[in-house]
Amino acid sequence: MTNIKSFVGPVILVVLGLAAGCSSSNTASNDAPTAPAVFKVRFDTSKGPFTVEAHRDWAPHGADRFYYLVTTGFYDDARFFRVVPNFVVQWGIHRDPKVSAQWQDRSILDDPVIQSNFRGFLTYAMRGPNTRTTQLFLSLANNAALDRQGFAPFGRVIDGMEVVDQLYAGYGEAPQQPLIQMQGNEYLKSQFPQLDYIKSTKVEK
Repeated sequence: MTNIKSFVGPVILVVLGLAAGCSSSNTASNDAPTAPAVFKVRFDTSKGPFTVEAHRDWAPHGADRFYYLVTTGFYDDARFFRVVPNFVVQWGIHRDPKVSAQWQDRSILDDPVIQSNFRGFLTYAMRGPNTRTTQLFLSLANNAALDRQGFAPFGRVIDGMEVVDQLYAGYGEAPQQPLIQMQGNEYLKSQFPQLDYIKSTKVEK
């Protein structure tokens, strides 16, 4: 995994931060209801809207978890805390650290990589086998090198990619993910006030 250090290092921090505080009985489970075969999710953000089309046959465990998190409002008010131009935009730590703690070890089983991590494709962050939880990233460029490392896309942006491209990238990788886990949006609002964020998510009918 050393050939993409700029991505893998921060992802390890993400998942290690999520790994404490829950019993091992929740590890690598599939606790979400079955998602529709294909569904669209509209993200209303501080920069404008974009729409993701998810395909369950691309990555069923990932799509099921995503559908559940969207329908329960998990991503609402979440900050795009990691934006690296020509690479990825990442989000998925809950605004409330108490809620984040409840998801710390609720990982899902791996999916085989069927689609490639091309520009606009949506994938879970992870640190190794069966470690996906709630964090997501959108590829801002062709990141096909991630395919062989097990990063399995389950959706793609079908409208509004120009909005994604405009998300504030001035902080780079400065926001510290362990601090986001512990302090939530209070930390991000005080230290990184220009971060763009998700106002709401909605499954489109």
